[in-house]
Amino acid sequence: MAQLIVMPKFGLTMTEGTIGSWNVAVGDTIAEGDILCEIETDKLTNEFESPKAGVLLKIIEGDGATVTCLEPIAIIGEANEDISGLSGGTTPQAAEEAAPIEVTVRSETPVKTAGGQINASPLAKKLAKEKGIDLSLITGTGAKGSITVDDVNNYTPVAEADQKVSVSPVAKKMAEASGLDLSTVSGDGRIMKKDVEALLTQSSKTEAAPETIPLKGMRKTIAKRMSESFLTSPRVTYTRPLDATAMKEFRTKLKPAFEKRGLKLTFNHIIMKVCAQALLEFPHLNGSLVDDTLILHPHAHIGLAIGLDSGLLVPNVKNCDCKSLSQIAEETEKLIAEAKSGRTKMDDLTGGTFTLTNLGAYGITSFSPIINQPELAILGIDAMVDTPVVIGGQITIRPMMNLSLTADHRIIDGALAAQFLQRIGEYLENPALLLV
Repeated sequence: MAQLIVMPKFGLTMTEGTIGSWNVAVGDTIAEGDILCEIETDKLTNEFESPKAGVLLKIIEGDGATVTCLEPIAIIGEANEDISGLSGGTTPQAAEEAAPIEVTVRSETPVKTAGGQINASPLAKKLAKEKGIDLSLITGTGAKGSITVDDVNNYTPVAEADQKVSVSPVAKKMAEASGLDLSTVSGDGRIMKKDVEALLTQSSKTEAAPETIPLKGMRKTIAKRMSESFLTSPRVTYTRPLDATAMKEFRTKLKPAFEKRGLKLTFNHIIMKVCAQALLEFPHLNGSLVDDTLILHPHAHIGLAIGLDSGLLVPNVKNCDCKSLSQIAEETEKLIAEAKSGRTKMDDLTGGTFTLTNLGAYGITSFSPIINQPELAILGIDAMVDTPVVIGGQITIRPMMNLSLTADHRIIDGALAAQFLQRIGEYLENPALLLV
């Protein structure tokens, strides 16, 4: 029986989602759990798994459509099933004929997605793999040139003799060095050096055009939130040097105990624990400003900025002030793993009260991080560098690093920010204070 597929609600705060791209086409056979499409929110991009097995009979909302949660976006049922009785919502697409749509799109070469993947249904990919068929050799007849199961079943391999291209050794070497597909080279009989040179010259002229990339998805969301933060809060960045000798020794002593439990202890974990303690002592740094109301949070929910190829995510560890260092380490590494695999939960991205961002691995010694609204402060962690310092009248080498605190000056005055940063430095330069 046909069923309306609705925009999912991935988290309590999610009200709408944008369809990034459909992974399947009308007419494709879908198994329960197959990826239907990518859903973009103001926090992250999620893969939407099919809640039902069947045939995709209709796509109600196409790529780029923003849809309210629980509103219909597609219909799945049995092949050739009558879906005239199902409502497609109030969108313009819903007014279209509701019967199954048969679309035939022929293209000379397989259609690829923006990421360079061949556009094929999950079942078609599976069938091609079982038959040992290269999908790049198949012409898709589904929506937008998608390769369907029928395309795979109907594919007739071209004889090897027809696929072979006669090419001189020099021309072949030139093509391989430049990444040139020899099937695109035209020549009189055997492909020679001059044929490859002519195509490379032509390509170099066309490659001079700039690449244009639409701002969308996670990057568009980041751009919006960064602009809002920059324009909303008058911020000031305070920088304090830190002697990391004691912190390094502290980590070295604890590492074996953590490794026995299968955990990794990093400087980020130690700094998160220290910040949680300091935030209890300076509650205004653990606040949020919403409209004209200052909210002081009773617990420290500390976020860690995680850089991905697609952008930036800031999941947070809840109640850091109530958790042990090992608990913070375990939860942080879990959040990082989920972010890298695209499995971040919406609830992990909301409710943060303070944020850490670490660029030390890239050799950055000072920067001004932007506040993660509606929080009031963010701490930047810089590179640790062996530096000559004077201690007791003697020059010695110490592992030095800077801490860069950006605070919202509407609420956090300079003296308060400086005292908070000083307190963090005291804890890190003498971790035993955490036990007092």
